[in-house]
Amino acid sequence: MLNRRWMRLLALLLGLSLVAAACGDDDDTATDDTEDATDDTSDGGEGSDSDFLACEVTDTGGVDDRSFNENAYNGLVEASEEIGFEPVVLESQSDADFEPNIQALIDQGCDLIVTVGFLLGDATEAAAQENTDTDFAIVDFAYETEYENVLGLTYATDQAAFLAGYVAAAQTQTGTVGTYGGLNIPTVNIFMKGFEAGIEYHNEQKGTDVQLVGWNTADDDGLFTGDFEDLSKGRQTTESLLDQGADIILPVAGPVGQGSVEAIRAGGDDAKLIWVDTDGCESVADACDLFLTSVMKNFDVSVYDAVTAAANGEFEGGVYSGTLENDGVELGPFNEFEGDISDELQSELDEIRAGIIDGSIATTLE
Repeated sequence: MLNRRWMRLLALLLGLSLVAAACGDDDDTATDDTEDATDDTSDGGEGSDSDFLACEVTDTGGVDDRSFNENAYNGLVEASEEIGFEPVVLESQSDADFEPNIQALIDQGCDLIVTVGFLLGDATEAAAQENTDTDFAIVDFAYETEYENVLGLTYATDQAAFLAGYVAAAQTQTGTVGTYGGLNIPTVNIFMKGFEAGIEYHNEQKGTDVQLVGWNTADDDGLFTGDFEDLSKGRQTTESLLDQGADIILPVAGPVGQGSVEAIRAGGDDAKLIWVDTDGCESVADACDLFLTSVMKNFDVSVYDAVTAAANGEFEGGVYSGTLENDGVELGPFNEFEGDISDELQSELDEIRAGIIDGSIATTLE
């Protein structure tokens, strides 16, 4: 503890110059935007008497990605305002930034480091093993080996995506809905698996034949843009799905999903989107008229809980699982499409939700 307090004192004396040193020039592990994030987006106040410090390393896409990075950061900020510290966040421009960004925060004396995303799994594990006095919470990942100083924040996204698939099957006018992802990794394709299962459940219950393009659980493959940054790829992929007749599309690609908004706006298609991770109407407010609903992971709640537990000396390693039952995941509001959701459909959704919670309805296909 003496070493940690000494490091924090040094960080306070040097101020944000340590962040600049950790980030380096434009050719190093972070950009000027990262330095802005650690300064301008932080809340907490220099006058705080708290000696606790929590920090975040984002996945690629930036802290303002309107998706998982931002949602996790919101939980960190909320906790900082309650506890009284100024959070530090380092943005990763590529996977080469993960390890040095984590090390930079360790060097600053962060008590808890939140890493965001499946892709940070290896870098977080290595840092946790080497720095057992530092606590880590990793969003969207958990380890087979449990570490006392690592909490994996996982989410049963297939549960909420199942409900979204059922809604999409009930609301489609063409009989075809679509989906695509950024990368074919478990935290992405779990949305697609649940979405497909919900569509198939609707077909079974209602005698419909709604088709899904963009994902097939049997093949464990589908449409992927290859990253979480290039909006043009999201637009191109969405145009392909629209050409196949899809009128409701689920992009599981972080900021790339904004390319779907561009495609529908440009094409004048009477299509709708289902956003992921956050409520699309809050994250991409100027496109609220396109979002039928959202498949939400409440990163902010779980990150807030992890931060406050660490600050109170109650942090425990292991695995947190967000579900429909504990509100870790949920089907988002219908917002501008509320009037299109019949009482009958809402009642069916309530029954399905109960069935998922009690285990009588499976949310992925065999």
